[in-house]
Amino acid sequence: MLAALAAAAYHEPSPVQAGFIPRALEGGDVMGQARTGTGKTAAFAIPILERLQTKKGRKPSAIVLVPTRELAVQVRDEVSKLAHGRRTRCIAVYGGKPIRSQISQLEKGSEIVIGTPGRVLDHLSRGSLRLEELQCVVLDEADRMLDIGFRPDIEKILRRCPKERQTLLLSATIDKGVERLAKRYMVDPDILDFSPSTKAADTIEQHYFTVEEMRKFDLLLKLLDRENPEQAIVFCRTKRGTDRVERKLSQKVKGVSCIHGDMQQSARDRVMRSFRDGKIRILVATDVVGRGIDVTNISHIINYDLPQSSDDYVHRVGRTGRMGREGVAYSFVTPEQGNELTRIEILINSLLKRDEIEGFQTVTQAAPPQESPNENKLDEKKPAPPGQRPRRRHRRGL
Repeated sequence: MLAALAAAAYHEPSPVQAGFIPRALEGGDVMGQARTGTGKTAAFAIPILERLQTKKGRKPSAIVLVPTRELAVQVRDEVSKLAHGRRTRCIAVYGGKPIRSQISQLEKGSEIVIGTPGRVLDHLSRGSLRLEELQCVVLDEADRMLDIGFRPDIEKILRRCPKERQTLLLSATIDKGVERLAKRYMVDPDILDFSPSTKAADTIEQHYFTVEEMRKFDLLLKLLDRENPEQAIVFCRTKRGTDRVERKLSQKVKGVSCIHGDMQQSARDRVMRSFRDGKIRILVATDVVGRGIDVTNISHIINYDLPQSSDDYVHRVGRTGRMGREGVAYSFVTPEQGNELTRIEILINSLLKRDEIEGFQTVTQAAPPQESPNENKLDEKKPAPPGQRPRRRHRRGL
């Protein structure tokens, strides 16, 4: 394991790894709250590999359920790195790929299977995946799987797992849905909270612009020119909007591509490989696909459209500032979206910093009132307690 860790460039454990791994090695159930980008894949993969019993059978010893196809591939690749030097077989099963090739892989045998709930359940129904010898189940990004409607599939899978097993659950948020799932399918789990109080990494700067809808694209060009990001994700709300922004941006900037759920899986895989290899500098994406993106070099997140859910804002921003690196997030807010911005600020318990670019300054209907010396110190005050609305100066006009 030490040689594999060195080869995978793991030099010291992250806080999540340092807290989660010892508990998981003891063999009991563990539930951890941790945002993405904190090294949680290794946190569950290392104990699985260490406790894995080498056997001649073809049935898996561990199964990892994830919300998206992209995350399934990334987890498989990461586990394979950590299994370097071992005769451990690891495969990913997910929709959008021919099921026959996956059946063939499963027939050859695999100790660890990573997959999306729908495709895993499909294999179970066909009999191509058997869980009789299963020792460990991992629910990765459990909150996201529940958000996109995988609860029925997850419960069907868990009911088919041996009762004598270890269950590991990791989630960015522990809401009532996750708690109910844990209460029903986990046995007296150790509960570990690695989430920062602000629900966003300290290494991420968060800013917003106020801009009319029709001027968003021009602002995007100006912002990219000013920032010159190493790699960036531009988030849009819709698949059509993602295509439109990518098409226009490709005419102005090099190294641009897009990814969304309507694309063929083979095309999505090509885009993700190119993005991880640094061949794509600007990736335009939707939320569902963007949640599975795990690339360390992402320096900028640009919310071209605000997300429909405030929780999705946290997940978007979590694509940058990973593993202690610095990152920055910019959100484009139309004058009508003041309440949406406020909801995000309440959730993260922090005010986003207002930014401006020449030619895009906000024009308000009335001049702001004169500030007193005490008002100038408002930004230096500590954030409001959780659940209370943060105070913002001159809310008029955003």
